[in-house]
Amino acid sequence: MTGLTPAAAELVQRAAGVIAAKHRGDLDGAEELMSAFGSEQAKTLGFYLLADLSLGLLRAQSGQSLDDLVRELSLLVAATAMPPDN
Repeated sequence: MTGLTPAAAELVQRAAGVIAAKHRGDLDGAEELMSAFGSEQAKTLGFYLLADLSLGLLRAQSGQSLDDLVRELSLLVAATAMPPDN
């Protein structure tokens, strides 16, 4: 990923804040940050950029290829996904 514009960096920080708030049990704070995005497009971009940055950091730390990391992530998601109630 190349350098972020200040506006994009703010979206990434907001998305990271949502996740951090949820993990510490601050659901009201997470909801407040979610509503601060302003639009679905901004929210989508913020979380996309956060995922891209996170995968890049993980790739740099692990030495694995991005394809391998995405494959592992996909397998983890598939293994933990719950089937819909019928």
